[in-house]
Amino acid sequence: MDWSQNYNPLNNVLLSTAMAAMPIVILLALIALVKIRIHYAALIALGVAWIIAVFGYSMPASQAAATTVFGAMFGLFPIGWIILNLIFLYTLTVEKGLFNALRNSLVQLTPDPRVQVILIAFSFGAFFEGAAGFGTPVAVTGAILIQLGFKPLQACGLSLIANTAPVAFGALGTPIITLSSVTDLDVLKLSAMAGRQLPIFSVIVPFWVVFALAGWRRTWEVWPAALVAGLSFAVPQFLISNFHGPWLVDIVSAICSMAALAVLLRFWRPREVFRLGTGKDSNATALPIDASVPQRNAEILTTSASPSEAPPVVASGMQVDSGKSRPREIFNAWLPWIILSVLVFIWGIPQLKKALDSVSNPKLEIPYLHKKVYRVPPVAEIPKAEDAIFKFNWLSATGTGILAAAVLSGFLMGYKSKELLRIYGQTLVKVRFSLITIAAMLALGFVTKYSGTDATLGLALAMTGFFYPFFGTLLGWLGVALTGSDTASNVLFGGLQKITATELGISPILMASANSTGGVMGKMVDAQSIVVASTATGFYGHEGAILRYVFWHSIILACLVGLLVFLQAYVFPFTEMVVK
Repeated sequence: MDWSQNYNPLNNVLLSTAMAAMPIVILLALIALVKIRIHYAALIALGVAWIIAVFGYSMPASQAAATTVFGAMFGLFPIGWIILNLIFLYTLTVEKGLFNALRNSLVQLTPDPRVQVILIAFSFGAFFEGAAGFGTPVAVTGAILIQLGFKPLQACGLSLIANTAPVAFGALGTPIITLSSVTDLDVLKLSAMAGRQLPIFSVIVPFWVVFALAGWRRTWEVWPAALVAGLSFAVPQFLISNFHGPWLVDIVSAICSMAALAVLLRFWRPREVFRLGTGKDSNATALPIDASVPQRNAEILTTSASPSEAPPVVASGMQVDSGKSRPREIFNAWLPWIILSVLVFIWGIPQLKKALDSVSNPKLEIPYLHKKVYRVPPVAEIPKAEDAIFKFNWLSATGTGILAAAVLSGFLMGYKSKELLRIYGQTLVKVRFSLITIAAMLALGFVTKYSGTDATLGLALAMTGFFYPFFGTLLGWLGVALTGSDTASNVLFGGLQKITATELGISPILMASANSTGGVMGKMVDAQSIVVASTATGFYGHEGAILRYVFWHSIILACLVGLLVFLQAYVFPFTEMVVK
């Protein structure tokens, strides 16, 4: 049967909004306050969302059930498929001892953890965001940071904070391209507008992530590294987004940032090397890696300002002989990640994706759901039936590219086929709870979307009138926090942003873009990203601690984006930045 969404089912805006918010409030409370395991919290919140959809919003039970299954399927593929294969590759490198050489090579480049986090979490992570998205950068950078001696909580939190400014142009521009398709606004104008907002934060984020690690005083000691990394990312980000389009923004910007920082480090080192101390982090867990790296309170080791005289100290305080890792060993250590970068980039090329999809791209129209749920005004300009098609594009999926990289790297590392199968099975067992969590989280997000509770929350923010540019930006933040995806947030709220902006006499290009740029700051608090980070670092089960670590960073940065959009809407000379 067909069913139309009702965005005020209790005939009271305040009560309807409170009811719509219950699943996410319960989820966050269970994770951060009650501190139960996140897969249990996700399942409980999913149950609450299902009850509200059926009994509060009068959604037919058959459609609510179909929505739950659809979301869980999407959680396992493509997102769970990415995580499983990435952890597989990571495990292969650890078992061969290659991470020690990789760690040593990074220490030789820069022994200071503050510069390491800029290089790896921000610059290197941005490359993976541009090539793949969907949690890949957080998993890769978190895994590397923990092997450099960062505490699991630090590795997770810093990777999440750093993975913000590149997100709107992630996966070869998918969020902006999708935003254009759902709003019928010009993709080049949306790209240009986002490119006049995010570069400011691309300069801020390298400073911010170091502050989260070491505090403001220690941040200013490495300001040249933060400024060079940020500017060398922000300038290409602006130029490419404004004069080419959204497709290659992150890829090119990330390469420029890494190259510029590498050049700087040949001539400059901080006068004092920030050193993570020694002690024990009892929260480390389960992956077949040394996740319980010795830790204690951070301290400062004073050294000469000369790069050549800086002592070879890794972040954990372990002494490393810079001569131990010969060039060949360093190359072998980086080879799996080079292969991964190349294959993920190739897999993301639209022409190749199209060719692979033509070979194998089975599609399943979800029974009881496809074209059965209607979005209605004011969320949609006219009543629109929602698609519900599960695309099992297993050949073109990013996770398949990662698996190919893992298998190829495994053979180059000397593994036999039976060994690869054994380790893959072990990896599947280790990430089983993470996969359950991701499936439950995506099911929760899909129930939220198809029942209309997301739109209820969005319409509440849309009632803010003159202050809508600020709160509309936070609507994008809310969308990503709920769904775990800037692309999904644009699908959910892009049309609403356009309609509301037009009614208020504000540029629809500005507010549609703000949905995406505000959304990037929600990436660090969405449950999906937190689970990806905790799984990659062996910190599964401590998601509440990660959420508390990043929550206020997310809120403050989102408000700063909202303030910028507000100024662009009303205040000269910021209004001159708006794309006409």
